[in-house]
Amino acid sequence: MSEKRQIEIFSAVCPVCQDTIDLVNQLACASCEISVLDMNDKKVAARATELGIRSVPAVAINGKLADCCAGRGVDESALRAAGIGQPLA
Repeated sequence: MSEKRQIEIFSAVCPVCQDTIDLVNQLACASCEISVLDMNDKKVAARATELGIRSVPAVAINGKLADCCAGRGVDESALRAAGIGQPLA
């Protein structure tokens, strides 16, 4: 028996995350082993940080953050460009 593809779904247990969980489950095949991980667990949050996860839902495959999930999250320069930190006149 061959190894399975390890798929980790990092979730905040919300409807948007559930949509991602449903999608991954629909796409999965017999070679996929899916784990849904709750970001409210400190160990899961630490694992997410190791992988570079900046927002959820996020998916890692065989220990690597999927390209679709990279580079997202809160960005300081974008917040400043939107006016945060700049007093109103």
